[in-house]
Amino acid sequence: MTTRYPEYQTLVQQRLSPKRFRHSVNVMERAVYLARILGADPGLAELAGLLHDVEKNTEPKLLLQKLRNSDILFSDADALLPQLWHAPAGMLFVRDRLGIRDPDVLNAIRYHTTGRKNMSPLEKTVYLADLTSADRDFPDVELVRKMSETDPDGAIVYSLQFILGEMLSQGKILHPDSLECYNQITAARTPIPQM
Repeated sequence: MTTRYPEYQTLVQQRLSPKRFRHSVNVMERAVYLARILGADPGLAELAGLLHDVEKNTEPKLLLQKLRNSDILFSDADALLPQLWHAPAGMLFVRDRLGIRDPDVLNAIRYHTTGRKNMSPLEKTVYLADLTSADRDFPDVELVRKMSETDPDGAIVYSLQFILGEMLSQGKILHPDSLECYNQITAARTPIPQM
């Protein structure tokens, strides 16, 4: 796919390993496809999908320093989940180094690993594109791909059930943004009992 953002594609390619760069291109392509289904802007989906992992290969200690010195809230839960640091650090890189100010693009990058309550169509698009890109091969990936096209909220809940279950089984902390995302979507999909 030819991108509208060749300068950012070159930057991402320089900052990431070849495998991670291929993943970023796959997410970009999937995000453009899903944007049309979820009602997000395809151009913004392309941009956020391409840049979502821009900090993925940065050393964790540098990410932690960047996050602690930033203006974003960095909670105790965040500090205990270093595998997620690249997402908020990526948002900072895109905002501060690239000068991209669109809040929807920034949030789509920041929350692409955890999800969050009240996600916009673009945020859901990038979250699901990352989860279902062509290079993903986890069990049930085909099911989640189909769900992301026909029942995006169901795909998010399904993925969070798996992710949160894995974290619980390993005795790891659960990120509050993921819990709030799961609870909000599940509550909206659950009929209120008649008394």
